[in-house]
Amino acid sequence: MDVEARVLDALDEAETVRLLADLVRVPSITGTDAESDLQDRCARMLTEWGLDVDMWKLDLDDLRSREGFPGMEAERAEGYGVVGVTEGEGAPALILQGHADVVPIGDPGKWEGQDPFGARLTATTLHGRGACDMKAGLAANLAVVRALRATGVRLARPLAVHCVISEEDGGLGAFATLARGHTGEAAVITEPTSGKLITANAGALTFRLEVAGRAAHGATRYEGVNAVEAFVPVLQAVRRLERERNADPGSLFAGNPLPYPIEIGTVRAGDWASTVPDLLVAEGRLGVRLDEDPADARAALESALADLDDLWLRDNPVRVTWPGGQFASGRLPEGHPLAEEAARAVADVTGGRPGRTAAPYGSDLRLYAGAGVPTLHYGPGDVRFAHAPREQVDLREVRDVTRALALLVLRRCGVR
Repeated sequence: MDVEARVLDALDEAETVRLLADLVRVPSITGTDAESDLQDRCARMLTEWGLDVDMWKLDLDDLRSREGFPGMEAERAEGYGVVGVTEGEGAPALILQGHADVVPIGDPGKWEGQDPFGARLTATTLHGRGACDMKAGLAANLAVVRALRATGVRLARPLAVHCVISEEDGGLGAFATLARGHTGEAAVITEPTSGKLITANAGALTFRLEVAGRAAHGATRYEGVNAVEAFVPVLQAVRRLERERNADPGSLFAGNPLPYPIEIGTVRAGDWASTVPDLLVAEGRLGVRLDEDPADARAALESALADLDDLWLRDNPVRVTWPGGQFASGRLPEGHPLAEEAARAVADVTGGRPGRTAAPYGSDLRLYAGAGVPTLHYGPGDVRFAHAPREQVDLREVRDVTRALALLVLRRCGVR
């Protein structure tokens, strides 16, 4: 039996599902203690399977002071990085990367009585917060390492496994991992891709808008200016800008109706029911086009809101600031062999070559690409289930991705 067949036979599907369920049951919401707990579990598994493991506590103050700091939205008191590297000569030939953090559960009622962290299993699907985004990908990465250990296969060049935090609010974990010097020749981030290879990501910048009004008693509202009403032309301008920025998205986004969305996620106004609100605060995300300088994207929004044809807003301009996550775009260099290597591995497992596309959301890809590590996404799950109530992942996809990753590791790293 050849090496590839041995490793594929060692990929125990039931064990991988159990591993995934164990990961989902840790409520590792971004910034919480459970996030650190899951990082510790990943470090212990990688150590048990014979990797050289670096686990370190992040120096948050130092990272905030560094050029390129990606921002944070969640409050945190601590964070940990985890990198495991196999034996072998030279720099890692491949990095498998996954993030341990998940978003909050949202409205508990939308889970229809299910425990969001219960890892409910059916014949074909596992449900739970983080199952799709991206603990299925994290489980696949870990399962490949476990199969290498079980077979005793020794790689000629190192494989690195990066387990990172804080991807959901900007990418602090990946930023810290790269700043610590953990790089490689290429990387696969196992975010959900529905069987495709994602070779480019749009960016996403978090913004905050402050729209002024003038307070008055509700009984004499004609003496005031309602900040909610003042926000209406602001929202209209945002939608006009969104249409302009999506007029020519490029071939990688063929079929995507809105690759660079601009969305208002939260709106807060007023502090008393019988008072005309004098301030509205809205926060949202601005899509960054491929290869666009984030500074240019910021300038586009600021300009669109600076020249509104509105008497009140001309004298009381919208205040725009940029807190939270700041995702630039990123892409795999055209013609880099990683894409073809990954495509062949997928085809050998599934019988069909995967399509290539771009994603309309930010990710850690842009940080690795920016650090000179050619990177793509390939992982189990459909992103439409990510962040959603009753989040889920198809177990067949978990199996196929894990097997394709194993082949890619063996072929890219080689065997002694």
